[in-house]
Amino acid sequence: MNDIEIAKEHLDKRNLSVVVVKGGQVIFKSSEKGIKPIYKLSLERSMDLKGSSLADRVIGRGAAMMCKYLGVKEVYGLLMSETAVEVLNKAGIEFSYGEICPFIKNRDNTGLCPIEKISLDTDDVSVLLDRIGKFLSLK
Repeated sequence: MNDIEIAKEHLDKRNLSVVVVKGGQVIFKSSEKGIKPIYKLSLERSMDLKGSSLADRVIGRGAAMMCKYLGVKEVYGLLMSETAVEVLNKAGIEFSYGEICPFIKNRDNTGLCPIEKISLDTDDVSVLLDRIGKFLSLK
């Protein structure tokens, strides 16, 4: 079984929100909702994620930008936005998904997910990380 298949299996069977696998080993997992787990990984960078495979329940544009920043080689999203697909394609990152949508919606389904919204006008991950930090501190 390859890394992305291991990550997908753990995501599904252990009811996690994100799983990172490298060299056949789970090196990170979280059940925390939203962007927080990938955001924390991007800030801490305490693990070498270059060449790893990541499975997440939701991959929007912001999450895709952070996957590129972390050097992830393959991404699976149970739900993935078309904006995330654009980022992953440009970065040359392999990806697959369970379902695709034009954009990730907010939790009320009334508009864009806040992280999707704040990522749309930048390709600079440091700007994105700063914006996410400010957003999370307001919650």
